[in-house]
Amino acid sequence: MAIGILGKKLGMSQFFDETGRAVPVTLIEAGPCRITQLKTTETDGYLAVQIGFGQVREKLVNKPSQGHLAKSGDDLLRHLHEYRVENFDELELGAPITVGLFQVGQKVDVSGDTMGRGFSGYQKRHGFSRGPMSHGSKNHREPGSTGAGTTPGRIYPGKRMAGRYGGKKTTTRGLTILKVDNDRNLLVVKGSVPGKPGALLNIRPAKKVGATATRGGK
Repeated sequence: MAIGILGKKLGMSQFFDETGRAVPVTLIEAGPCRITQLKTTETDGYLAVQIGFGQVREKLVNKPSQGHLAKSGDDLLRHLHEYRVENFDELELGAPITVGLFQVGQKVDVSGDTMGRGFSGYQKRHGFSRGPMSHGSKNHREPGSTGAGTTPGRIYPGKRMAGRYGGKKTTTRGLTILKVDNDRNLLVVKGSVPGKPGALLNIRPAKKVGATATRGGK
């Protein structure tokens, strides 16, 4: 069943392959998750499996959510996510989802929020070139022209300017799983994934082979 699993990024490390070459890897604590809802065409208009991850205190979960989660188990969960499916074969309400869903050598897509860098300037946010750094220059890190000088002048929508940088959802595709540790709920994938240590991640079987990552930082 081609569904995924939720987890959190623990950090990066390195593996040594059979040739002795150091390979950068990311350690992910994936699951255990629980199936919290099976959505059907009759009740919801489509087929999907909802899973939950991360235990949370009762005071942090409102009453409607507590009632929803009580249908599948006793533990309260912080994060919920759903996956579209074609059928519910081998899936049942309350069943656990673990790293046993994956295997070594499998390709996965990992989604998460990039590191938030706050309000950033033109060079850091968009890679603009800076001006001369010599004495007397008044254009070290200025934006340059932002539009025409006609009257009435205006800045066109979409103009690349300083502003909030990072903190956006992105997906790194086609990462290879190098190790699966069922005892410690651990996935070791080759390369980097979005977010800082502790960030929530969505790991699912890759749609196609090929590693690409959108701009926005790890």
